[in-house]
Amino acid sequence: MFNTGDLGKWRSDGTLEHLGRIDDQVKVKGFRVELDGVSAAMQTCLVVDSAVALLIDAELWGFVTPVSADIELVIEATKKVQPYYAVPTQWVTLAELPHTTNGKIDKRALRQVAFAQLESAKMAAAAKASEKLALVKPEFYDTNLYSNSFSNPAIPPPVYQTEPSGSEKKLAFDQLAVTEKQVYPWDGYQEDEVPDKTQGKIVRNLRHQIFSLYRRLFGVVFVTNVAILIATFARPGGADAQHLGLIVVANLFCAILMRQDYVINTFFTVCCAVPSSWPLFIRRICARVYHIGGLHSGCAISGLLWLIAFTAQATKEFIRKEKTSIGTIAVTYFILVLLIGIVLFAYPKNRSVHHDAFERTHRFLGWAATGLVWCQVILLTNDYRLPGQTLGQALIQSPPLWLVTIMTCSIILPWVRLRKVNVRSEVLSKHAVRLHFDYVTPKPGHFVRISADPLFEWHGFACIPVPKQKGFSLVVSKAGDWTSNKITEPPSKLWVRGVPCFGVLRITPLFRRVVFVATGSGIGPCAPCIFEQRIPIRLLWTSPNVRQTFGDDFVDSILKASPGAVVYDTRKHGKPDMVKLTYRLVKEFDAEAVCIISNQKLTQKVVYGMMSRGIPAFGAIWDS
Repeated sequence: MFNTGDLGKWRSDGTLEHLGRIDDQVKVKGFRVELDGVSAAMQTCLVVDSAVALLIDAELWGFVTPVSADIELVIEATKKVQPYYAVPTQWVTLAELPHTTNGKIDKRALRQVAFAQLESAKMAAAAKASEKLALVKPEFYDTNLYSNSFSNPAIPPPVYQTEPSGSEKKLAFDQLAVTEKQVYPWDGYQEDEVPDKTQGKIVRNLRHQIFSLYRRLFGVVFVTNVAILIATFARPGGADAQHLGLIVVANLFCAILMRQDYVINTFFTVCCAVPSSWPLFIRRICARVYHIGGLHSGCAISGLLWLIAFTAQATKEFIRKEKTSIGTIAVTYFILVLLIGIVLFAYPKNRSVHHDAFERTHRFLGWAATGLVWCQVILLTNDYRLPGQTLGQALIQSPPLWLVTIMTCSIILPWVRLRKVNVRSEVLSKHAVRLHFDYVTPKPGHFVRISADPLFEWHGFACIPVPKQKGFSLVVSKAGDWTSNKITEPPSKLWVRGVPCFGVLRITPLFRRVVFVATGSGIGPCAPCIFEQRIPIRLLWTSPNVRQTFGDDFVDSILKASPGAVVYDTRKHGKPDMVKLTYRLVKEFDAEAVCIISNQKLTQKVVYGMMSRGIPAFGAIWDS
């Protein structure tokens, strides 16, 4: 025996009558159809107030309100959104849809309305047939036979107007028909033919794995700096410490600025302003704006390289008793040690293993280095000021001073906006909690940083704003000590700083149709884009038992905004081949791009699997 999700009842003659399916995914003419999607398509018609689609006796029925609704207009509107097989062939107009005592649409009552209409149609056909028979001369038939056949037509069953009792519900479910295997959107996907990867293995691996756009940006910045460094020392006389110091500060200035919230938001705003009507190759380049971290890393490493050259030149000048003083030399060596420590902890492998140590060293060593750079700029300017020139005059005319001033303001600015805000916690399960804030209303694609101890730890989470509602929420799932603590001891206040900053899914509007792939709590960044409904999105969400983990309200809100969503229960069905399953959805949905929010390994696998087959794919990067 299998629980197929089919609803039926026993007839008095011992046969089973199939009444449809309990779930909202059905098969019509061999095609999978989402009933919620059909209902949504029907509601796009201006004359429709509300609509419901049901599968009854292998036919798709449409129920719409009000009674005066023009069915022809509804059919035309539905055809614009749904394929031919997903357009209802039977229609019923009602004054209002029946509801249960819980406020939900009473689909059982609607089925009874349909059955009544079918019975009425049968009676009308029988009456018409009897009229025709009345025209035939009596000698051609036995009058008793036909009079017995049409004397007592069946009375249509009554429409249910009230919520069935608990015993009636139990009886309905106890009488489920077991006639066919449940249909899933992914059925047979493993047998799908996926096209071969484009280009040769070496070329595509170099392009999509080794030389990502992030690393290409890093390479351009670093190679340019190396070329300038070689050219500087190759010319006669080389460069003095003051000139090298300016280049060091310029690189550090760019590195820090590329991590400033306002600068990041500006990059995203400019690149995502490209219209979706532009050629795809331009939009897919603009969509990789989140790789700008390569500029940050390239400038930071280049700054360290120039600092080593500066240290060598300053030491040489000091030994030769030229302009550089002992104070400048001492401060320079301290800065060099601090920057080497920052770079070592920022190396991707070290950062992933020792994330807390990375955050603290980046913050405290960075602050210390910034303070020492101020000292270095002042000391070096004093070393190189002209005879008769005061230190104040020399500093005002010193470009490094102004660069350091802007750089320092960039570091301080987010902390100026440090504040403790109220939080409304909603525990979804023992694995997740939803935190609600009202201090700001972000946009889809934004993320914020929250903390319980602002000096030592910060955690970034995607914002989930709901259209036309103030504030936002975010989902924290169990992934470590900090998140576990927030689930078991939900906070009432948390620290925030800076402004909401754009992340990878800000690029969604660049494309006309997109497939979202989310695993587990990766649904958080996807949710606001789905709620916004700015562009058509097909969601693939894989997770063990999403309702048990994230709660019915959150899951229902996702499914309401995305009726065609594919929710794959990994606990029930096992781990899927994400590349094949994603490729199927891309082709079925005719999507221009794929966006994935998942762990590092799966994100890289899906992005590579799509990109190597010519499908634009985007996901978080872990290089920066």
